[in-house]
Amino acid sequence: SLSLSLSKLFHSPQPSPVYVRRCMIISSPAQTEQTNMASERLAVRSALLWLCLGAAVSRPAGAQYEKYSFRSFPQAELLPLESAYGYALDQYAAENWRDTIKYLEMSLRLHRLLKDSEAFCSQNCSQGGRDRDALFADTELRVFKHFIHRASCLKKCKANFPVFAMSYPKRDTLNAFEKRMPYRYLQYAHFQLNNLEKAVSAAHTFLQRNPEDPLMLKNMNYFKTLFEVDEYLIDHEERPYEGPFLKAVKLYNSEDFSSSIRNMEQAATEYFRMYELCLGGCEGAYEITEFKDFYPSVADLYTDILKCKVKCEASLTPNVGGYFVEKFVATMYHYLQFAYYKLNDVRNAAPCAASYMLFDPSDQVMQQNMVYYRFYREQWGLEENHFRPRPEALNYFNTTTMQKQMLEFAENYLQSDDEDVVSPEVTGVGPEQTPDAEFDGIGDYEESFYADWWQEPKTKGDAGDPNA
Repeated sequence: SLSLSLSKLFHSPQPSPVYVRRCMIISSPAQTEQTNMASERLAVRSALLWLCLGAAVSRPAGAQYEKYSFRSFPQAELLPLESAYGYALDQYAAENWRDTIKYLEMSLRLHRLLKDSEAFCSQNCSQGGRDRDALFADTELRVFKHFIHRASCLKKCKANFPVFAMSYPKRDTLNAFEKRMPYRYLQYAHFQLNNLEKAVSAAHTFLQRNPEDPLMLKNMNYFKTLFEVDEYLIDHEERPYEGPFLKAVKLYNSEDFSSSIRNMEQAATEYFRMYELCLGGCEGAYEITEFKDFYPSVADLYTDILKCKVKCEASLTPNVGGYFVEKFVATMYHYLQFAYYKLNDVRNAAPCAASYMLFDPSDQVMQQNMVYYRFYREQWGLEENHFRPRPEALNYFNTTTMQKQMLEFAENYLQSDDEDVVSPEVTGVGPEQTPDAEFDGIGDYEESFYADWWQEPKTKGDAGDPNA
């Protein structure tokens, strides 16, 4: 069979391949473009953003999510995530490929159900107990009043979702899903059943989160020697802002600035919505493993939550052509400010430039843009509020900055003196293993083959007009 004849050349997960598409280079706002702005030149930061031409096309949902609904999840599939994923890996080890696929896809749905349900309840209860009650002038009482109200709301909300009646998965298992590890096994199981198109989609989904995985890269490169894979490069975990962002960049390069703005604004709105959902998803169950005083216990729990929330920014950064978009939020405002300017809508361009400066205040070219906008403020009817960052950008910047500062403080000043000193021999407990720990390292099916076709992209850089 095809699977047998190819198995010696193909890498089973226990590591996997990474695919780098042949991409067109699309410039970010105003690369090498020189524009007269009322006898002055608008100096615009230039960057090379590697964007794949086909990536802007919306892709169908993955098979495991075609009939997914977190409000009407099939009762027959309600299993503990830990059990479903562990059983899938048992079937993988036994080379029962059809059951491997069945339970891996079920595990992915269960994970999404858990995250969606947590995010729903977190958002639904986000304002509980925040009223300014005059009877609670004491700050501590107000804080814990909010905690109690929020806990009560969450308890009532979660009672409506059967997924919370299941045993909660271990943190390592949740991390495996965040890293898209199930797709490593899915791609090989599909390969063994000659479902090459589905194997490509699974491999691509994994690589969108792990673009430098060397063995998965080799697998994808091998698929490309068998057939044209572009049609099957489907990211089953694509976030709703990624498509509009890529489309906006393409429209920008075709100088359709009005449509570019519309799509980029949609991308920004969707990104901030997904960011809030990610924050809410960090407030799930946490295991308390030791006795401590009240305040250190609360601080430890909140530090764990902060670690999760700080990761949201990186986990939501889109992968384009094998590379993560650096300073993604800033990049969106960079495109918006120049597109608005091209439409002579400076009242919207200036706040976008100010929003960009929050994330990259040392950018000299954008500084020149702000100077230019201020110089002609009377001509354009600009007021002081037009030079302030947009509210959603300021809120995002303040939130991410405060979270990082709080986490740094907690890690520097709240860490126990004897932390990480007690060995497994002393405690009598060995290191906890994830369900897929036995698959770490090189697997039985793997032999090495190498491809030299991949090249590093050009680095991003500025190409502003030196005479601006």
